[in-house]
Amino acid sequence: MSDRTDPERLLLVTGMSGAGKSTALDTLEDIGWEVVDNLPLTLLDRLLDTPPQAGSRDHRPLAIGIDSRTRGFDADALVKRLAKLRQRAMFDVSVLFLDCAGAELERRYDETRRPHPLALDRPASDGIAEERELLASLRQAADHLVDTTDLSRAGLQHEIRARFPQEHGREMVLSVISFGFSRGLPRNADLVFDLRFLRNPHWDRVLKPMTGLDQPVGDYIAEDPAYEPAIGQMEQLLLTLLPRYEAEGKAYVTVAFGCTGGRHRSVHVAERVAGRLRGAGFSPTVAHRDLASLPRDAVEEPKGSLKDNMTK
Repeated sequence: MSDRTDPERLLLVTGMSGAGKSTALDTLEDIGWEVVDNLPLTLLDRLLDTPPQAGSRDHRPLAIGIDSRTRGFDADALVKRLAKLRQRAMFDVSVLFLDCAGAELERRYDETRRPHPLALDRPASDGIAEERELLASLRQAADHLVDTTDLSRAGLQHEIRARFPQEHGREMVLSVISFGFSRGLPRNADLVFDLRFLRNPHWDRVLKPMTGLDQPVGDYIAEDPAYEPAIGQMEQLLLTLLPRYEAEGKAYVTVAFGCTGGRHRSVHVAERVAGRLRGAGFSPTVAHRDLASLPRDAVEEPKGSLKDNMTK
C-alpha cells in the first residue's frame, strides 16, 4: 500500500466574537471534521509542523478555531504563517471569517448579559471596534467570508454545510426500537408509530408465548387487512423523512414502534421496517425494549374490542 500524499485539509475558523464561531465549529464537527478550538498559537505551530501520518486511516479534515481571545493572538503574524503553509504541499489551507454588524453584536451581548472579551469593564461597542481593527488583516485574507448579521443559528448551520459539504463525515445514527405502551413511551424517540390497531397475537393460545421474531406471529399479524397498506405507508414516510433529517445535519434519529405489551406486533414491524430501510441504503440498529417481559393479560387491550371486531 502506498503512502498517502494528498495534502491535509486545514480550515482556520475565526472572526468577530459573538458572530457564531462555536456554532460553525459544532457544525463542522457534526459533518465529520476534526475540531480544535482556541489552541494557543505556540501549540498550533507544533501541530502544523507535524506531518500527516503515512498510512493513517483517519483522514478527517481539520478545523481550528482562533480569535482575539486565543493566547498569543497576532493577526498579521498568523496571516504570514498561513501564507508559508500554502507554499508547502503538506496542507490545503483556507480561512473562514465570521463577521457581523456591530449593532447586532451589541444586541447579542446585551441579550446574553455577557461582557465583550476585549471590554470587560467597558461598553460592548468599545470591544467590538477594537476587535474589528485587530482582525482586519485576517478578514482580508479570508477565503470564506460569512456575515451572520441576519442569520439564525440554524441559518448559519445551513451556510456551513453548503460551503463545506460532508464528504467523509459521520453518518446519521439511525435506531429502530420496539416497545410496549403499557410500560411507557421510550425516551428520546423522534418518531413513534402506534400499532395497536393491528390484530393482537396475544389472544391466540399458540402464539401468546411466542414473539414477533417468530414466523407464525408475523404471518398472523400480516393477515390483518390493514397491515400492508398501513405499514407500507409508514415505510414510505420514513424513506421521505430520513434523508431530510440527514440533510439537516441531525446526528441521531430514533424510530419507535409500539404495541400494548411490546412483544408481538411492535417487534415484528420493527424488524420488517428495519429491513426495508437497509434495502434503501440506511444502517439502522434494532432494539426490542420489552421483548423479554412476560405476557400479561391485564395490560393487553380486551379481546373483542372495537379493533378486534373490525379485523375479524
